[in-house]
Amino acid sequence: MHISQINIYPIKSLKGINLDASAVEERGLALDRRWMLVDENNQFLTQREVPAMALIRVQLFEKNITASIDGKTLEIPGQPDGDPATVKIWTSSVKGRFYDAAIDGWFSEAIGRTCRLVMMPEETKRKVNPFYAVRKFKDTVSFADGYPFMLISEASLTDLNSRMETSVPMDRFRPNLVVAATEPFAEDGWKKVRIGETIFHVVKPCERCVITTVDQLTGEKSGKEPLKTLAAFRNRNGKVLFGQNLIAENPGGVVRVDDEIEILEIRP
Repeated sequence: MHISQINIYPIKSLKGINLDASAVEERGLALDRRWMLVDENNQFLTQREVPAMALIRVQLFEKNITASIDGKTLEIPGQPDGDPATVKIWTSSVKGRFYDAAIDGWFSEAIGRTCRLVMMPEETKRKVNPFYAVRKFKDTVSFADGYPFMLISEASLTDLNSRMETSVPMDRFRPNLVVAATEPFAEDGWKKVRIGETIFHVVKPCERCVITTVDQLTGEKSGKEPLKTLAAFRNRNGKVLFGQNLIAENPGGVVRVDDEIEILEIRP
């Protein structure tokens, strides 16, 4: 078993970036979901409300990032010079920092509604749910929905696609780590794994939402799949599950494509 893909999503819910390697930090892979768009009430925005967010491409250039759509490109400094902010993501109130009005205007035009770009500074500590934390009340997460890392196996997607008339690609599920050479849904039985020098705890299945129905090439919802099929065989207490959320026990290392995965503990 080995890592076949590494993905980060610097600005939450925009296009991801495929990498050969990434540093493992406490709150996720380096630069993963450190930025986010919020509405006029400082509430987070995603493809759930604005599917067209899928069309904005993000690239990394040293410490800065760029966003582009329809031939228009925006350069974004890694460190904003705007006002401090408190923004909402799910039940969390998170301290961040806004960018200037020109950057906000570019994104507002790109997604067709008023929004602002916010960055999560290094000193911000957004805690994960303590029930699933490896280090109680100490584990943190970026602007990801709830946990620092998310993993899916290629075999699980192959199994899902075999049940549907039209296959969907892996980008519908926005994983950080994709695993090759496993049985379908093998990751459901893992409790602790080692990838490179990093030990990851497999803490919770990932609950899937309507974003999985958004075609990442067109920025439009494509119908009820794959949620409809997943709900038929991956439904637990009304939650549709696909993939696993991870927390790093010893952040500070690096994960690389082709790294082998060692299973340290399995679930009873």
